[in-house]
Amino acid sequence: MPKRTGKSINLANRSRPFNAAKFLRNEAEIAAYIEAMLKDGDTRAVPVALRTVAEAVGGMAALANKTKLSRETLYRTLSERGNPRLDTLTAILAAYGMRLSVRSTRKSGARRGESLLAHA
Repeated sequence: MPKRTGKSINLANRSRPFNAAKFLRNEAEIAAYIEAMLKDGDTRAVPVALRTVAEAVGGMAALANKTKLSRETLYRTLSERGNPRLDTLTAILAAYGMRLSVRSTRKSGARRGESLLAHA
């Protein structure tokens, strides 16, 4: 039997993995989450972020139904090693009520007639 020292031991609460899907409750939060993943610049995180959103909005079966893609295709595409094609990405975003857009990274943008390659 272990020797008692008289000190109390407070057991820490068990930690749980963070699940972002629990915090994605509306389109604005989903859009902000996806935009943050894109802004981060790690392209490998994008499929995983889209899978997290799928969990938040009803799961892969619901996403498959909305996109007309098979669940197997979605699981493979939205895995850590997934690499969604543009048409697949567009279909997934459309199912979430979103679309891709492009913005200039420069503050003022290129002036009319000015070569975009001149700034590269």
